[in-house]
Amino acid sequence: MTDVNAFVGRRMRRRRHLMGLTQQDLAAACGVTFQQVQKYESASTRLTVERLWKVAGALQVDVAYFFAGLAREDASPRASGRAVVRSWSPF
Repeated sequence: MTDVNAFVGRRMRRRRHLMGLTQQDLAAACGVTFQQVQKYESASTRLTVERLWKVAGALQVDVAYFFAGLAREDASPRASGRAVVRSWSPF
């Protein structure tokens, strides 16, 4: 099982390193403290959608970048041991 928050945090750290940015640099670009960036990267704090949008902009990637390579099975409630909720789509 892969924790989605940990997966996104690793992708965030990898991209930040590739761009040569420090946690302080990323934090300043996103309007948070570097400690908050540490928490996002270590998955001890979850990113909100709004914050993920800002991080993606600061790291010059599409939001989908953070989920690339994540298998649906890894993100499913069944994989995490939580109750399974049937898929719903408004479309």
